[in-house]
Amino acid sequence: MAIERLPYQNLMSIQQALRNGEITCEALVIRYLANIERTRSLNVFVEVYAEEALAISKEMDTKSPAKRGKLWGAIISVKDVISHASHQLTAGSKMLQGYTALYTATVLQRLLDEDAIVIGRVNCDEFAMGSDNQTSHYGPTANGAHPDHVPGGSSGGSAVSVQMHLCLISLGSDTGGSVRQPAAFCGVTGFKPSYGRMSHFGLVAYGSSFDQIGFIAHNIQDVAAVYDVSHGPDAHDSTLHPNRSETILPLKPHSRPLKLAYIEETLNHHGLQKEIKLGFENKLSVLSNQGHVLESVSFEYLDYIIPAYYVLTSAEASSNLSRYDGIRYGYRSETSGSLDEMYTQSRTEGFGDEVKRRILLGTFVLSVGYYEAYFAKAQRVRRLIKERFDEWSSQYDAILIPTAPVTAWPLDKPPSTLEMYLSDVYSAIANLTGLPALSIPLGEDHSNLPFGRQILSKRYNEEHLLAIAASMT
Repeated sequence: MAIERLPYQNLMSIQQALRNGEITCEALVIRYLANIERTRSLNVFVEVYAEEALAISKEMDTKSPAKRGKLWGAIISVKDVISHASHQLTAGSKMLQGYTALYTATVLQRLLDEDAIVIGRVNCDEFAMGSDNQTSHYGPTANGAHPDHVPGGSSGGSAVSVQMHLCLISLGSDTGGSVRQPAAFCGVTGFKPSYGRMSHFGLVAYGSSFDQIGFIAHNIQDVAAVYDVSHGPDAHDSTLHPNRSETILPLKPHSRPLKLAYIEETLNHHGLQKEIKLGFENKLSVLSNQGHVLESVSFEYLDYIIPAYYVLTSAEASSNLSRYDGIRYGYRSETSGSLDEMYTQSRTEGFGDEVKRRILLGTFVLSVGYYEAYFAKAQRVRRLIKERFDEWSSQYDAILIPTAPVTAWPLDKPPSTLEMYLSDVYSAIANLTGLPALSIPLGEDHSNLPFGRQILSKRYNEEHLLAIAASMT
């Protein structure tokens, strides 16, 4: 697929070119729009804001140097679960067709305040529930480098928009790896900050104690740039840490040897693709040869990650999605008679199969007689997992694990539902524990399908994590 690879691969080089007069913001937008047009068959964008982006870019070109924001020149895409005032917001679902957002998500607003330009909203799994971007009401998104394969999910559109140079950076959401896993499948960088760093205001809720807005970019420096201006306290979100971290730019890679942990069970897991294991072990050898201290740790709870994660997130989803009833907003069935029938038909027709599956599971585990057996037990497992990772993150500079156990699967040969759930076994750890996690490219398998590795560090220590990642790439 013929696309134009812009010579400016990071925000710093774009801003330098803009200042030197080598390019304009308008010309940048035009080039991205041309790439979007060339890649229509990948089904990346739900809606392209061509006229709006061009108009804003012209304004950016007339801004005086003193008034330019930190993200001047950054063209971004936004996952269709993040609210943008006066723009449609549908969460990839028939349930929200035609809904127009009334306000802008805090994280997005902070980027706009620093002169980022939104070029459009991108496709995703319905209500961010999926691992391959095939549950969207708009149809699946294809992996740009391998169009017969999936891009990962649920932020598949976000990953491909960066992978194929349709924008510079994309906003996604990450409930169990939905930023990091598609980043790994598409050979780009994905970042989930600590739970409590990024405002949830304006993010369509799936699992509220897991959900986190994150970023996909080509490199760590650009991830750091958008994180730097978007995190911190928000009056609309009481779950946030009360203090903002220090400015982290420019990133300063660590010069001292790092103390790093890797989890033995993740490398011996029966579902881990051999090429990913070999690539990960080779990277460990490289790090050791560079003088870093690597230690193997044992984690007996690995097989409990997926059961705990899906019990808890499905329970939260069943509660969060109860608001979509055909009354207040969203899809309303035309075939119902009584009020009860209207509720039932609207939800039956408006939600896709995967969303209904998780609502049913969540309702079951919260029901009388089963709450203690499933939900309460999963919460206790979550606490055990969190305590173990809190202990490790205080002892080590970082914890290293693969991003996903497999590479992208074919669009026409999806794994079973259970196999797909199990593909989150490594990425869901960061959401269960609330730790920050970064996925960076590691290699490719025999079919040239990318895979990545994760770096996790102590909660609320993003600047340390990003600096470590810069040291290791």
